[in-house]
Amino acid sequence: MNTREEALALDSADPLASLRDQFALSPTTIYLDGNSLGVPPAAAAQRAQTVIGAEWGEGLIRSWNTAGWFELPRRLGNKLAPLIGAADNEVVVTDTISINLFKLLSAAVRVANARDPKRRVIVSERSNFPTDLYIAQGLIEQLDRGYELRLVDDPSELPTAIGDDTAIAMITHVNYRTGYMHDMAALTKLIHDKGALALWDLAHSAGAVPVDLNGVGADYAVGCTYKYLNGGPGSPAFVWVPKRHQNDFSQPLSGWWGHRAPFKMDPAYQPDDGIGRFLCGTQPMVSMSLVECGLDVFLQTDMQTIRAKSLALTDLFIELVEARCGEFPLKLVTPREHAQRGSHASFEHPHGYEVMQALIARGVIGDYREPHVLRFGFTPLYTRFVDVWDAVETLREVLTQETWRAPEFAARGAVT
Repeated sequence: MNTREEALALDSADPLASLRDQFALSPTTIYLDGNSLGVPPAAAAQRAQTVIGAEWGEGLIRSWNTAGWFELPRRLGNKLAPLIGAADNEVVVTDTISINLFKLLSAAVRVANARDPKRRVIVSERSNFPTDLYIAQGLIEQLDRGYELRLVDDPSELPTAIGDDTAIAMITHVNYRTGYMHDMAALTKLIHDKGALALWDLAHSAGAVPVDLNGVGADYAVGCTYKYLNGGPGSPAFVWVPKRHQNDFSQPLSGWWGHRAPFKMDPAYQPDDGIGRFLCGTQPMVSMSLVECGLDVFLQTDMQTIRAKSLALTDLFIELVEARCGEFPLKLVTPREHAQRGSHASFEHPHGYEVMQALIARGVIGDYREPHVLRFGFTPLYTRFVDVWDAVETLREVLTQETWRAPEFAARGAVT
């Protein structure tokens, strides 16, 4: 692509272009960080007002019944399910990824150990998002029975690392730093052929790339709703368990919302049948209600159309960065192959943090990840092709003029 007009022409032909109007976007901002926090759906503000003013303010405690609050985690799960290849009553929106991982890992190691007591290894990647590794480490400390977290440094090492001592492989589908995407079907088959269970983290997949959990025969999955699903900052995560595993699940966090009849106030815990047992405590209704606003936009399209635009956006971004910023020390760390790429593109630069801060000051918002990685997320529901063009032009200006050298761009905030 050689001109901005060509990018505008792609936007004119984009079948998803009209969906951008359903998001509250500033016209002066190019937002390329939806892989970290999605922008608010336009409907979210009114929905929040309704929940706070009418359902909470007027309905008060009655709204647990009259406004459908009690069923909302399950109803949202069913609305999310088609995006990840799940069936009705296999997904529940609840808690955080960290908490849900603890639930699933705890249950999975029990299942695996019951099948074969020597299976006491959790396999993952060293480049996995740190919270996944921290939760596994914490669980192993609680088990204190010879369990081990085995980490690999490259995906090619997984076939060797997963052996007859492996209980579960905990894999993130799309790597948070590089955007590398695993072949979920092939890796799930490998894990099963080795006699282990497959747990997938979909934090950078759900709403960005097509996922077919039931089709590949996965065992467990978690994901968040505040990235590509646009649920809002800290919005509840989700947990998926296929029906074949649900009633074998031993809930380590046996809170009252996972009880078969919570309002019987029985002093003895009896887990709910099915997906309900994956709940724990009372759910956050204000933030949970906003998740639906993002999910409703997905009902107007399909994941194949989203994926096609995602690849076109990332292809164009990589092409333009390499063509227009080729004289600068930028190194692509995201795979070029479509089958191995999620919906973000990452480049290393020796002063990546400062460069990103300079971009943000110019209205191009991406984010930074150690070490030295400039990360740009592309959310097909609202990212335009002209945004890609303008973002690369701004990047070229920041690098050419060396505005990133200004001292204020080296100051580190608590969140990068």
